Amino acid sequence: MRQGSALEAFVLQYSETSSSALRWPPLARLFAYGERLGTWARTKGPLYLTGYELVRFAFKEGWACLFGGLLLCLIVATKLWYPTHAALARYDVLFLAAAAIQIALLAARLETLEEAKVILVFHLIGTLMELHKTAVGAWLYPEASFFHIGGVPLFTGFMYASVGSYLARVWRLFDFRFTHHPSLRSVSILSAAIYLNFLTNQYLPDIRWPLLAVTALLFARTEIFFRVWREHRTMPLLLGFGLVALFIWFAENIGTATGTWLYPRQIAHWSAVPASKLTSWLLLMIVSYTLVALINGVQTMDEVEELADSVPSSGL
Repeated sequence: MRQGSALEAFVLQYSETSSSALRWPPLARLFAYGERLGTWARTKGPLYLTGYELVRFAFKEGWACLFGGLLLCLIVATKLWYPTHAALARYDVLFLAAAAIQIALLAARLETLEEAKVILVFHLIGTLMELHKTAVGAWLYPEASFFHIGGVPLFTGFMYASVGSYLARVWRLFDFRFTHHPSLRSVSILSAAIYLNFLTNQYLPDIRWPLLAVTALLFARTEIFFRVWREHRTMPLLLGFGLVALFIWFAENIGTATGTWLYPRQIAHWSAVPASKLTSWLLLMIVSYTLVALINGVQTMDEVEELADSVPSSGL
């Protein structure tokens, strides 16, 4: 990647200034303080700058996880402290609270309409898969609820939506760019096959391993560039998929440990979700990623540099 004042000015002007953080005064002040701290760290040398970027990376990741993190906290809190025989069932509290969080994020403009569209699509797709999987006994929800369809409480759609929320937010916050990205058409076909396999693997042969092989072939050369502060860093996109799948697996273990949903082997006695489930979450990540990519588009590093060249030098 070419390093230069034009590119640096471009990413600052068109990415940071569009951040929802600047629309909320407390976060805007924190952002301004972070900029001053980063400038100071840069003058102190590479070690200080690395430490600053690690802290900034953690903050951005936490901000991207806002919806999912709040929902996970609610799952744990209602398990620990919500009265068992309350008039309003625990699942209904989770549904109403998740809806309220979603509305609050939009009202405060801490979430964009584009991100809300992704979340709605995820909610619908997730609910459909939940209806199918609970019907065939893949897992179950042991508690009662008023807001439900069949055996599926409606808050579950928000669990899938939290994945979509994270991807949409992290894409913007880290200013994603790519090299050697496969066509969206081929990725969409792969995602359709993955979702169809999720719905049919109880009746037809499970082809997850061939689907994983196709995924590896499609994304073998793809690099993702993400901007923590002033410059883009890079990593293999497949590694990024794997890391997100791993954290979803951690969250799934928390969800089942609280009894919010259970697999058949966990009904008599809880045990950790098998690591083999990571393959399912990795494939789900491909479906999730495809939906966000279709909405956001896939920009390459070359496109960023071309746009940077168009920034007038007098404006830098």
